[in-house]
Amino acid sequence: MKARASMLVLLGLVLALIAVLMPAVAFAQSQEEGPSGAQAALAGGMLLVIAVIGLAFYVYLSLALMTIANKTHTENAWLAWIPIGNLLLLLNVAKKPIWWILLFLIPLVSIVMAIIVWMAVAEARGKPNWWGILLIIPLVGLIVPGYLAWSD
Repeated sequence: MKARASMLVLLGLVLALIAVLMPAVAFAQSQEEGPSGAQAALAGGMLLVIAVIGLAFYVYLSLALMTIANKTHTENAWLAWIPIGNLLLLLNVAKKPIWWILLFLIPLVSIVMAIIVWMAVAEARGKPNWWGILLIIPLVGLIVPGYLAWSD
């Protein structure tokens, strides 16, 4: 299982590198008096760094959600790795109805819904529900899923 996951991560990184650098090279070749190849490569490199940081954050959240699901004895913890499935799993852990997914599609309502759901997840883990409110604070919001997953 770990070998397959590491192969998928490696494949994802290679595909991200190709997806970022190919347009940069094509853009550099198509512009006669535009940005130089070095500028395009710099832009591609910056996009690659952003993609790697985003991938690391996604893996962190998926691991945290999968651990929370396992500790709360919620079925199908593997849904944490599927983009829409992780929202379904989060709603199952919080014991909220599945139709709440529609509320996550409304721009400002989704922020309130995320706080409510994470408050219910904190309660499911036996923690105070104010941990869900901490998602509003920028850097502390990154710590909340990890704390709920790996604390005793």
